[in-house]
Amino acid sequence: MAKVPALKRCKALGISPAVIGLDKESKRAPKRSNKKVSEYGLQLREKQKAKFIYDVMETPFRNYYDKAEKMKGQAGENLMVLLECRLDNVLFRMGLARTRREAKQLINHHFVTINGKSVNIPSIQVKPGDVVAIAEKYKSSARIKEIVETASGRLTPAWIECDKEALKATVKAYPTREEIDVPVNETLIVELYSK
Repeated sequence: MAKVPALKRCKALGISPAVIGLDKESKRAPKRSNKKVSEYGLQLREKQKAKFIYDVMETPFRNYYDKAEKMKGQAGENLMVLLECRLDNVLFRMGLARTRREAKQLINHHFVTINGKSVNIPSIQVKPGDVVAIAEKYKSSARIKEIVETASGRLTPAWIECDKEALKATVKAYPTREEIDVPVNETLIVELYSK
């Protein structure tokens, strides 16, 4: 299956490229379709949006949903918190990767540590108290310097305490749904999976 360019995919899903870390805004206004979308179509689109934004494939996404359902509270909100607490997303939120995909690459190549230990699994779930940092030997690399300059304007969410100078951050708490600025209606995803 051919990869659809990210900007095209943003347009198709009706989300701003900024959500996935791309600065480029489409010059043209998105075309409004007069086609009536079915309830199933709307639910499916929300799931595709969440998968695309967090760069997660179908099987792991389904596993997150199953886990979210077993947790206390609302399944939809739990799902969003689980996705938000992935290591690749936390690195993106810290401003130490321009996109979640770039965060994945950095983690895969051992650029990142959690509590001082080198890790190479982007899907690791971070917990309150965890310290996420760029590994000491990569802190002065040209790639990291360039990323920090490019992503310096990004606001770090309140649940992460970031020290941009030291290229590290502490996870203070699990995020609340209000702190997750992702344009996804998770209720529709729950409805889709509850069928």
